[in-house]
Amino acid sequence: MKNRIFEKLMALAVLLVAAKVCAAQQSAPVSVSQTQKSIEAFLRSYYALGPEIKITVGAPTEFGGSGILECPIEVKTPESTEKIKMYMTKDGRYLIRGEINDLTTDPLADTVKKIQTANSPVLGNPNAPITLVEYSDFECPVCRNLHDSLRGLLPNYPQVKVIFKDYPLDTIHPWARTAALAGRCAYQQDPKAFWNMYDSIYDNQDVISASNVYDKVMEFATKAGLNQEVFKACMSFPETAQAVDASIANGNLLEVRSTPTVFVNGRRIVGADARTVQQYLDYEVAQLKAGAAAKK
Repeated sequence: MKNRIFEKLMALAVLLVAAKVCAAQQSAPVSVSQTQKSIEAFLRSYYALGPEIKITVGAPTEFGGSGILECPIEVKTPESTEKIKMYMTKDGRYLIRGEINDLTTDPLADTVKKIQTANSPVLGNPNAPITLVEYSDFECPVCRNLHDSLRGLLPNYPQVKVIFKDYPLDTIHPWARTAALAGRCAYQQDPKAFWNMYDSIYDNQDVISASNVYDKVMEFATKAGLNQEVFKACMSFPETAQAVDASIANGNLLEVRSTPTVFVNGRRIVGADARTVQQYLDYEVAQLKAGAAAKK
């Protein structure tokens, strides 16, 4: 689920702010530490972020050869931690929100390269030309909404395969990691059984709790036809936890900050936005048809 502080920081559509993040103007040099303090002060004041929220501004570094400085910013609340990037002109006067895109590269291809799909559950034809990658948390209500939407959408798109990636938000969802381990164990015993576990957890999300999650996933494993003893042992294997951690690390590499986060052939969608998912799928299907027609 989206963090409210992150939403505040990214919600405004204006990309350029005359922030005056430095106390001096272009003619006077300003130290990195002064710049960091000025950025923090500006953000805290502009977004009304109180002292209970910790803001850490990393040292600005030049973005490529653009002459623009990239500023990594971490916003930590009692519930979660969010990491974002902002940009600043070298003179320290303007702070820029938004994305910087290099028109000489293909950002979608770069994103696809970062997604690690090996040893991940796949739904649909593994050779399907359209790939939907879902970074998800089994305890997240919005992820359940996405699950329900995909259940209705996917039968209309045989050209699509779905790849599931674990991204449990342990700090706010106490049983999400146990569910992720269960999914991983179902997949290791029988890749097809993962999707039975996936459906069972989301369909029963309201009755699962931190106190009963282990019993519930054992029940779902039996329902999926899995060997209980093998499944139970797998739940405690270090390798199972490492596989979940590797999925989380991959999400972090892609700057996944909330769940669900979906990539359709590299295009990012945050949240259970079924309309945008359908829009991206329709676009990709149209591209396939256009390519097929051009070959005739």
